[in-house]
Amino acid sequence: MPSINLLPWREAERQKRQRDFAMAMGAAVIAAIAVVMLTMLAYSQMISAQNLRNDRLKAEIVELEKSIAEIDGLEQQKERLLARMEIIEELQKSRPEIVHLFDELARQLPEGVYLTGMKQTGARVEIRGVAQSSTRVSALMRQIDASEWLGDPEVERVETTQAGSSRQSAFVVYLKQMRSGMEEME
Repeated sequence: MPSINLLPWREAERQKRQRDFAMAMGAAVIAAIAVVMLTMLAYSQMISAQNLRNDRLKAEIVELEKSIAEIDGLEQQKERLLARMEIIEELQKSRPEIVHLFDELARQLPEGVYLTGMKQTGARVEIRGVAQSSTRVSALMRQIDASEWLGDPEVERVETTQAGSSRQSAFVVYLKQMRSGMEEME
């Protein structure tokens, strides 16, 4: 006799398939969450590692900027020292020139001319004085022009004044001091 199964096997089979489907879906959701979490963890570790590298680079940049600033400071100090050395060398070179200037002025000063002031700016010398007459100022200029250490005389003014019973001429003359007898001072 044939056996007939009257139990609702189709219903049991459907429930089993739904349970398997739900378990597979749950496993898939858990696996997807795990993959997303692992991906986020990997990216966050990569980001933190890059941030550490960036921080190290920033620290190195700050150190290098300090070094560059120190080097710039040293270069400026070097330039200042070189400028001082050049000034000292110029003063050493021009040391005998002032002697020549005073010596030559004393030699070229004609009789009857008296100096009241002198000012030097670079190679240009301003001479203020008093002469017995304006012809003596002209003689001074001719002698300056013939001098080896002095040259290019220019008269700014000659004023004749009455001083008691005598007349005097107050004058201002500009001249250039020559270097080594021929070259002009810069």
